[in-house]
Amino acid sequence: MQATYAATLVDEWVRAGLRDVVICPGSRSTPLAVAFASRAELRVHVRIDERSAGFFALGRALESATPVAILVTSGTAAAELHACVAEADQADVPLLVVTADRPPELHGVGAPQTMNQRHLYGDMVRRYEEPGVAQSATTATWRPLASGLFEGARGQASRPGPVHLNAAFVEPFLAPIGTLPEGRADKRPWSRTERAATRTSWRAPGQRIVAVVGRGTPTWWIDEARAHDWVVLGDATSVNTLAHFDGLLRSPVFAERVRPDVIVRVGGLPASKVLLERWRAWSTVGVGFQGAGFVADPERLVSEQFSGLPTFDAQNRGDRHYRELWLEASRRVEDWLVAEHDDEFVEPTVARAVVDVANEREVALVLGSSMPVRDVEWWASARRGRVFSNRGVSGIDGVTSTALGVASGTSAIALVGDVTMLHDVSALVDGLGPHGGSLVVVVVNNRGGGIFSFLAQAALEPAQFETLFGTPRVHDLVRVSEAFGHQGTNVESVNELRAAVDKALAIPGLSVIVAQVPERDENVLTHQRWNDDVVQLIEKP
Repeated sequence: MQATYAATLVDEWVRAGLRDVVICPGSRSTPLAVAFASRAELRVHVRIDERSAGFFALGRALESATPVAILVTSGTAAAELHACVAEADQADVPLLVVTADRPPELHGVGAPQTMNQRHLYGDMVRRYEEPGVAQSATTATWRPLASGLFEGARGQASRPGPVHLNAAFVEPFLAPIGTLPEGRADKRPWSRTERAATRTSWRAPGQRIVAVVGRGTPTWWIDEARAHDWVVLGDATSVNTLAHFDGLLRSPVFAERVRPDVIVRVGGLPASKVLLERWRAWSTVGVGFQGAGFVADPERLVSEQFSGLPTFDAQNRGDRHYRELWLEASRRVEDWLVAEHDDEFVEPTVARAVVDVANEREVALVLGSSMPVRDVEWWASARRGRVFSNRGVSGIDGVTSTALGVASGTSAIALVGDVTMLHDVSALVDGLGPHGGSLVVVVVNNRGGGIFSFLAQAALEPAQFETLFGTPRVHDLVRVSEAFGHQGTNVESVNELRAAVDKALAIPGLSVIVAQVPERDENVLTHQRWNDDVVQLIEKP
């Protein structure tokens, strides 16, 4: 009965569009593991660390924009997925989380590998199901159960995100598969609701329009906004947005010159605090649109929200001269960076070089939290290809695993810090796996947690700061990578970096390139000097 039940769930998920499943070894999850592995339509990824596996699944879901299943056994294996579920929840990533469990009679009696898994992830999941041990009397519910979970992950009723099936199994776990309950004709899924992108008829109250966009904002909508002379300022994951806005807005003169009539908010939020400070000082009306997911507004600057995305017509076309004012200033900064700084080997130029290669080679880019997303948002040229970053909860956990998921079967570049790399070193155990691909991980090695040198904690006594926040580690990251069987190399110039990335993209597997940049204190001074120079450049007559 259990084998038939598991095969039915998997069959319905395949009909609905499931193509990737990540499986962690375990006994209690055997019926579903075998059912998944029996389907030729599925790419099966087996990974031994559940935490890393969860973020790998997240990466596959980001790259494919469709639900990905992750299967683990009972006990602490299920708890290991908590971090990736939190990220998937806040970033609207569709995950089908399946945890095996003991039957009710084995709970509360000291059975091994048993804990309370009911509603393990709380309200972070879009849907939770605990159908109990499969019974012949419930066969008619199996396909609707599977379909409902899949549709919940796709965002049928609300936003896309994780769903949780806590599936109880009893021994024996291996048995012949019987006749599956009949499904819909032509192998159609039990139910399928297509969510069309809704458009909202909205008219701008002025002509100087700034759109502040982030994670989840469609590229086609950004391009439409630009075509209608809106100024589009985006986070590091946004494509074709205006570069260098953070540095520009540090100039009080420029900020006053470009005071907008209205600010439109779509999707996630850029990392720039300067942008929010200027918005608050402008006292400009803010209008949010939920067509790209939850509108982040921690400063409560959005006064009105609408569903869908704004439509474009003659009545909400922006001021072309206003947009050109922004574009000309951005071009001046870019030209200055190319002429004065692109030969320096510092953290912002590493970010610039990585973005340039990703644009030129048309490969996906995965960014670590902390400094990589900021350096890309503030100093890199506009991104032209797909960019991903775990900015839902904005943690450093699982970034390399996420990048491996994105790169599986294709190519990608990741930009991370040395602490982020070490935090997820278990991702190196399985690498890209049997489905191939090429991932280049560029590690900015400033020997510690670089973001803290920009924060108030940096004022602590140096030894205490280094112990609690700087957290330098002495591991040789090239040797660590090579110990797991991957390529590794050190680089000490922009030319070496670009050559190493090009070479690594040409070979399959995981390659780690360690950029040996100056110390963290020097990085703070670099940012300060560059920001001061940008202000002088923009205010120069």
